[in-house]
Amino acid sequence: MREFIVEADGGSRGNPGPAGYGSVVIDAATGQTLAEAAEYIGVATNNVAEYRGLVAGLRAARELDPTAAVHVRMDSKLVIEQMSGRWKIKHPDMKPLAFEASKVFPAPQVTYEWIPREQNKHADRLANEAMDAGKRGEQWSASGSTAELEAADARAARAVAEPEPAGPPGDAAAGAARARAALAEGRAADAGSSSRRGAAESSGGGAVRARADVGSGVDGRAEADVRAARSVAAPATGWGPADMGAPATFVLLRHGETPLTPQKRFSGSGGTDPSLSDVGREQAERVGAALARRGTVQAVVASPLTRTRETAGIVAAHLGLDVTVDDGLRETDFGAWEGLTFGEVRERYADDLNAWLADPEARPTGDGESFAATATRIAATRDKLVAAYAGRTVLLVSHVTPIKTFVRLALGAPPESLFRMELSAASLSAVAYYADGNASVRLFNDTSHLRP
Repeated sequence: MREFIVEADGGSRGNPGPAGYGSVVIDAATGQTLAEAAEYIGVATNNVAEYRGLVAGLRAARELDPTAAVHVRMDSKLVIEQMSGRWKIKHPDMKPLAFEASKVFPAPQVTYEWIPREQNKHADRLANEAMDAGKRGEQWSASGSTAELEAADARAARAVAEPEPAGPPGDAAAGAARARAALAEGRAADAGSSSRRGAAESSGGGAVRARADVGSGVDGRAEADVRAARSVAAPATGWGPADMGAPATFVLLRHGETPLTPQKRFSGSGGTDPSLSDVGREQAERVGAALARRGTVQAVVASPLTRTRETAGIVAAHLGLDVTVDDGLRETDFGAWEGLTFGEVRERYADDLNAWLADPEARPTGDGESFAATATRIAATRDKLVAAYAGRTVLLVSHVTPIKTFVRLALGAPPESLFRMELSAASLSAVAYYADGNASVRLFNDTSHLRP
């Protein structure tokens, strides 16, 4: 099955005022622009123009392949949330447009993702070209468009601005840096060639430009780097190799602080099950606000312990989602060490602690849960959730050991790596899982949302 990315945007100079839309269809496997659509639509609101851009982009994708899987990316949170079914459509002007968009492809073939405005430059430029044409009393013309060239130039500039990391031959980071530059160079060459070869045709009242296949413009070493980067370095937009489909992405949130957190006491699944402190609740509110601004989370799953369920509930309220509880996300049972500090455990159970630090099979005093047992549980939970949320982004609200274990398993790191990771309360990490079984760690211990 082919996979397309549809990026769409719309604007109004006055809201309502002179309005236009732009949309682009991209081959998910190559990043090549396959079609562009733009139209001046007269006086309308921003939201109407955005919906018109969505409809035009979906129609252009259907013209190319009605059986394709389509991933829509827009910087309009309203359109993304409404088309995803998470927000109700109340405005009478929006309902028929949303219905029209929903009928272009069968629902299972289309997914939706919110992206920041700076990642939607191509469609934004097309919309502005359409509005500029309307101001002149004209309609948008494919032959005069520079939107793709400008978008390619911007990508190339970003790639060149990133210094190539030093590293040994075959180093993944260095190869990925070269690949970014090579891809940008190739796409810029594609844009120049395609802009000369594109053919304009009429579709649904707007202008659509279909793109011809062109060469990559990438030398031999760069081509190898591109192939390697596609295997080991997932792109920042959240898409993996297109032939494997969109990954299941787990955003891993450690719960907010409890009264035990600042005291650095063992707090697992066999202890007093503390609630969040006032600080913890405020941290959860900040996480919820930050994730709501990003608009990418589609489901929330939490550990059954009180502190995680409280954190998940606060965050989910910001997202307008329900919380599902999964026992597999619970914290390790620390047995007799529950509620004690590390120093207190060393004083009382020195031999057991030393064994625990040296052997992942060792259990905490009092028949607690070993790291090996936790890893087995987390691996089973991971596989179940990856199957349940294939191609979607899900927030998992859990604890220190489970989250570190998700990351350790994704990296293929040894058990002792757990002791070399710092994971703060209310921090965010992220791992993407692909259909071939590979994983990509996208983020670890991010606490930027907690800063004033």
